[in-house]
Amino acid sequence: MENQKPIIHRKDLHWWELFYIPQIINGMRITLSQVFRPKFTRQYPEEKWNPPSSFRGRPVLVEQNGVERCVACGLCSRVCPALAIDVQASETELLKERYPVRFEINMLRCIFCGFCEEVCPEEAIVMSKEFELVFRHQEDAIFGKDKLLIPADKLKDRLEFLRKNR
Repeated sequence: MENQKPIIHRKDLHWWELFYIPQIINGMRITLSQVFRPKFTRQYPEEKWNPPSSFRGRPVLVEQNGVERCVACGLCSRVCPALAIDVQASETELLKERYPVRFEINMLRCIFCGFCEEVCPEEAIVMSKEFELVFRHQEDAIFGKDKLLIPADKLKDRLEFLRKNR
């Protein structure tokens, strides 16, 4: 215990730090700098936004040569923090051993985090550029394979982005 360094306590905060004055001044400075910047408004329905390839829209399943890439490993459903993905697997005689009999994503629960895309070993589930989702009933928000399967040609930009940044 003799070789121990003495404990140096931090000096007490000044009165302006106790009242958060430096933080308030910094917040006001940021706000005022944004007020005088030029404004930009997109006329939404007429003027569509084309998102970059890094954009994470709704998740979709990749279909290549008429066959889905998914091997129903279930990693996407295990990693999903919102528990939005449901996969049920079965055996097949094709080149791969398994395929998803049922693959559903509840789009009301999906938080577009992209974890499913990151964990997929086959690049079978990717985040598309689609971001306009409207539902009249809760049942309409459960997307099955019929709404999820998209040809790999339409997802070429996203797939190239993923391969480049892995």
